[in-house]
Formats: sequence, structure tokens, C-alpha cells
Amino acid sequence: MKRINGFFYEYRFLSNFHPIVVMLDGVAYATTEHAYQAAKTLDPKKREIFTLDFNPNLTPSQARRVGQNIELRDDWDKVKIPVMRDLLYQKFGVGKYLDGHNVSLSAKLRETGDAYLEESNYWHDVFWGVCHHKFEGKTCKEPEHKAFGGNHLGYLLMDIRTLL
Repeated sequence: MKRINGFFYEYRFLSNFHPIVVMLDGVAYATTEHAYQAAKTLDPKKREIFTLDFNPNLTPSQARRVGQNIELRDDWDKVKIPVMRDLLYQKFGVGKYLDGHNVSLSAKLRETGDAYLEESNYWHDVFWGVCHHKFEGKTCKEPEHKAFGGNHLGYLLMDIRTLL
């Protein structure tokens, strides 16, 4: 089976950092990363800093750093996967978001065929991805370890590809 390890280069479109406007509770965000970080809180004022209108120059990396310091909503562990699934449905035009808006992205996802999609990383994201300790010439901040992680983003993307 073919493997796509890491969402870089020609597979950057699979990354949550890929520029594509998505909505969360009627508000526009520049990427799925921005919207996901905003979803960590229910406080509209705290969410505002991630929005496209309020902060159009906020990069996905900056949004992730800010989101790492936000106080999580009480139900976050229950809703984080459904939130991400909904954002990815928007990104790739699935289900109620099937409006032709993201035809090129959905076609690119389909073109990955039956490849195993892994959000390989070096930044120790072991929930959404798999930390390889050393990857793309960079090294994890944690002591040396073998590759491990849940790869939830990869599995969601493979599920969406099946739906497409």
C-alpha cells in the first residue's frame, strides 16, 4: 500500500494550514487550523482573534501557538473530532457542503487513491498525527523516541476520501 507521510509539498493541501476559508458558527476563518483553534473556546471575544475579518494576517502557525494557550471549553474532548470532521467536510465539499466550491481539493484528495495518509510530524502532535522525532530535517522537543501517535487527522481524511 502506498503511504503519504506528512502533508508537505504536493500534499500540502491535506494540511490544516492549507488556505481555504471555512465557517464556524457563521464566522469565516482563513484555514481549518484557525477555525479549529477558535472552536476550543465558546467565548466569542477569544474566538475573534482567530477570525479572518479581525485578524487577516494571522498565520496558521500563529493560530496554533495562540490556541495552545487558550482555556479549553468543558466539552472539548467530546467535540474536537466532530468539529474537525465538520471543518474538513467544508474544506473538501462533503455532505451538506457539496456545492462545487472545493472541487479541485476534493479531486486532489480522491487522486491519493487508497494511500495511507499519515500526518507525520516532528512537533509531537500525537493526537492528530504521528511524531517521528526526526522528520523533514527537524527534531522533536521531546527526548528521542520511536514514531507514535493516533493519526486522527489522517483517518478523518481517509474517511472523507471514501465518501467522495
